[in-house]
Amino acid sequence: MAQEYDLVILGGGTGGYVAAIRASQLGLKTAIVEKGKLGGTCLHKGCIPSKALLRSAEVYATTKRGEEFGVITGDVSVNFNKVQERKNKIVDQLHKGVQHLMKQGKIDVYEGIGRILGPSIFSPMPGTISVEMNNGSENEMLLPKNVIIATGSRPRTLPGLEIDGEYVMSSDEALQLQSLPSSIIIVGGGVIGIEWASMLSDFGVEVTVIEYADRVIPTEDKDISKEMQRLMKKKGLKLITGAKVLAETLVKDNGVSISAEVKGEIREFKAEKLLVSVGRQANTEGIGLENTEIQIEKGYIVTNEFFQTKESHIYAIGDVIGGLQLAHVASHEGIVAVEHIAGEDPTPIDYNLVSRCIYSSPEVSSVGITEEQAKEKGHKVKVGKFSFRAIGKALVFGEADGFVKIIADEETEDLLGVHMIGPHVTDMISEAGLAMVLDAVPWEIAHTIHPHPTLSEAIGEAALAVDGKAIHG
Repeated sequence: MAQEYDLVILGGGTGGYVAAIRASQLGLKTAIVEKGKLGGTCLHKGCIPSKALLRSAEVYATTKRGEEFGVITGDVSVNFNKVQERKNKIVDQLHKGVQHLMKQGKIDVYEGIGRILGPSIFSPMPGTISVEMNNGSENEMLLPKNVIIATGSRPRTLPGLEIDGEYVMSSDEALQLQSLPSSIIIVGGGVIGIEWASMLSDFGVEVTVIEYADRVIPTEDKDISKEMQRLMKKKGLKLITGAKVLAETLVKDNGVSISAEVKGEIREFKAEKLLVSVGRQANTEGIGLENTEIQIEKGYIVTNEFFQTKESHIYAIGDVIGGLQLAHVASHEGIVAVEHIAGEDPTPIDYNLVSRCIYSSPEVSSVGITEEQAKEKGHKVKVGKFSFRAIGKALVFGEADGFVKIIADEETEDLLGVHMIGPHVTDMISEAGLAMVLDAVPWEIAHTIHPHPTLSEAIGEAALAVDGKAIHG
């Protein structure tokens, strides 16, 4: 017998389950269809497990420096099985929390693959969901008034660099490593590649990063990229930029070797493992989109500002629509979509106001546009930069590298962008995000009294520096 719902969500990841909770709050009878585990990529194959590993690497690297702090630690080593056990424990705890939230919200969860059917005896328009159950039982038929597609994404690879899980890995396989390799080549120096490079280097792995662009983390402000490259090289990483990987040269034989074209020269690289980190692709296959009028462009579902597809009762959110493929963005997109379904009046997302974070060591965070983008848009900019070397709390932490950079319009005083690299900056960016939402100017940030000693003092000083008034700079 078919089950009727106000809303069925395909995918129980961060976007999907948050949307379900908001729908429940608004009184909508809601179901989620999830083929894997609630929490999706973020909880099981992305944000959380990778940050757990990064934290263990950070502790190991800091412990080796114990003598600097007057702490004699003796020989320090990594028990990688324990590292993985800790990661899994954190993931399991959060997974149970999401399951509890579903029960609390009276949200039905169907474990299987959901596919959108075309017009049928169940409905004159596309949207009926057929669920192929994981347990092999008969398909469930769901009759929703509205659908949200939140099927997420998966790691992208390059032709010729197919994932085998032994020598060539994506981040999915890397998270399941049972032991640390002695060396690794990372193809791709973007956000995920740099996080893995930082983590593995801190664990003592010899790391080589090969990046096609002329700098690592190429979507960040150029000053941030330059500082990241300096600090990664200081750690002992090899960074090869402006390099085109020649996939056809890959050899797997008790390790891997691969060549790349670097400034017209062919160079060979060897390591125990190879990690492909070249972005993610949307999961749009096998969910019945061909039975609808939904449009796909460049592999992503097309939506309006409220996340409606061409089928107005079918919405899509998160990685599957492209844009900023971030968990916190997917969650907010889900809330906007649900509120629109419920007849509320949600405010469309201004993606320029979304904070972005990289959890490497050092960390990176940013909101707004880069200096280069500001100039391209015709702004006459003024910039304030302030180094953590003049911040007492950074010296106390023993992490004084990095800086805060604030970009403003010289004529209007408008805040255009805030960019940080250094200790714990991912925990500091929300102040800048709030300033952007409130349309603040640097003067207002500068006149927010930042407590001493804190790392956040660098934000206040950078705001003063915009007008050449930094106190300690």
